Amino acid sequence: MADRQYDIVVFGATGFTGGLTSEYLARHADGTRWALAGRNRRKLEDVRSRLGESAADVPLIEADVNDPAALRSLAESTKVVITTVGPYIHYGEPLVAACAAAGTDYVDLTGELEFVDLMWLRYNDQATASGARIVHSCGFDSIPYDLGALFAVKQLPESVPIKLEGFVRAGGQPSGGTFHSAVHIMARLGESRKVARERRAKEARPEGRRVRGVSGRPHDDAVAGGWVVPFPTIDPQTVLRSARALDRYGPDFSYSHYLVVKNLPLAIGLGAGAATLIGLAQLPPTRNLLLKWKDPGEGPTPEQREKGWFKVRMVGDAGEERVIAEVSGGDPGYGETSKMLAESALCLAHDELPETAGQVTPAVAMGEALIDRLQRAGIRFEVPHA
Repeated sequence: MADRQYDIVVFGATGFTGGLTSEYLARHADGTRWALAGRNRRKLEDVRSRLGESAADVPLIEADVNDPAALRSLAESTKVVITTVGPYIHYGEPLVAACAAAGTDYVDLTGELEFVDLMWLRYNDQATASGARIVHSCGFDSIPYDLGALFAVKQLPESVPIKLEGFVRAGGQPSGGTFHSAVHIMARLGESRKVARERRAKEARPEGRRVRGVSGRPHDDAVAGGWVVPFPTIDPQTVLRSARALDRYGPDFSYSHYLVVKNLPLAIGLGAGAATLIGLAQLPPTRNLLLKWKDPGEGPTPEQREKGWFKVRMVGDAGEERVIAEVSGGDPGYGETSKMLAESALCLAHDELPETAGQVTPAVAMGEALIDRLQRAGIRFEVPHA
């Protein structure tokens, strides 16, 4: 790894989030050897020119997901690859394969549980053997929850049962790419369940410890500050995988994940709307109509991103001890996601970290080192009610 030409390569730099991630690196990657990668050189040159004089000499790498030789060369040239090219179920596997073979660390921002499970089934063993750390979900999915849970657990006593609940509030505009990924997730729920069952059958569980997800139910919660509804995203699965891997989560750990809404009618409407979208996503004609609503290259304006925000409240109980911890920041989907993604790559490239390999979560791969980085970058990890 010390002989690699680059520390970090951003694959998908010409996309909306890839461009924001590149802008962040241009401002904060002093002393880092990094490059921009994508399939269209002219667009890469446009991105580089937009980054300003500090990035004028950043190398450009032409690579396409349909060109295994180019991806192999890319993976072998760098310590860490950042990829923002989704939906990952359609475009993500070739790069995971290249990194697992080359022993190259990999980060993405996927919220696609099927893709994560499938990559574990196909490449975890190879990545473990090569030393590659395959770290999915290094954006708003799932950094605030995974590291927020670790942060909360660290405030509680060791070696005792812990019950943790996560409550999510956020405001922001989705991009076309995020919307397309969400539609594809909803369209493939059957396939996702099948792959999840296959992974559960093959994946080892911790010995002498219990780790479980509790789906919960809609209810009015005073600590959360409103009505809460179970939020079945990839995030609780990421938290639970960290808990299974790390003894610090205690002998009996449970986690529930909720979205906070203003009132009961809004909670009911949210559930009905989600059910309608899932139904529409099952049939090709209606799914295609949904996908035409937003173009994959569209994203919120700087003014819209400026108004974005998120707050994740973690409520942990360990016997008579209780902690309420919060993770908060600005625009969740893009401003803070590009920051989380870039800082994850910088952390893997430069920091002293635990010895890990294979497909691992952000908390397992980077843990407190990444929390420290994100705090310095302006994302808040606090215990306001201590």
